[in-house]
Amino acid sequence: MDSARTALRLGAEESIIVYRRSEQELPARAEEVEHAKEEGIPFHLLTTPVRFIGEDGNLKAVECIHMELGEPDESGRRRPIPIEGSEFTMEINTAIIAIGNGPHPLVPRTTKGLKLGRRGNIVADLETGQTSKEGVFAGGDIVTGAATVIEAMGAGKRAAVAIDHYMRNRAS
Repeated sequence: MDSARTALRLGAEESIIVYRRSEQELPARAEEVEHAKEEGIPFHLLTTPVRFIGEDGNLKAVECIHMELGEPDESGRRRPIPIEGSEFTMEINTAIIAIGNGPHPLVPRTTKGLKLGRRGNIVADLETGQTSKEGVFAGGDIVTGAATVIEAMGAGKRAAVAIDHYMRNRAS
């Protein structure tokens, strides 16, 4: 919720939340969901990204698939199951993957060359957020483990400066 709402405040034309379960299973407080809706953020529930589509080094779209809920998983929430043949594509130019404050296997599994620490956290330079993969930056809990919002904000600010520098140098 924070990422989607902040993107709007920072000037994004549109910010969309894509989540594989229903609103009842959203790992967010009810007031966070309501505030996001009040700000006009659309929710694509029972939907999950399958792959990102790029062209000439730029993100162009995300392919998604609709889901249905099955039996509960280890967490007690109903497990999302892909609905065969329901794939669709959304044009996007930026993706913010906000998947919690602990290491998640999706990122390293889909991002070859990303170095991980012994606890599964992404290894990144603490001053710039640069990871072992060129052009991929990380900060906050996925790098340091659970910490304060202030520390994550600081990491985000430092990474934003480094990303801006990287993109400017890449373009020239």
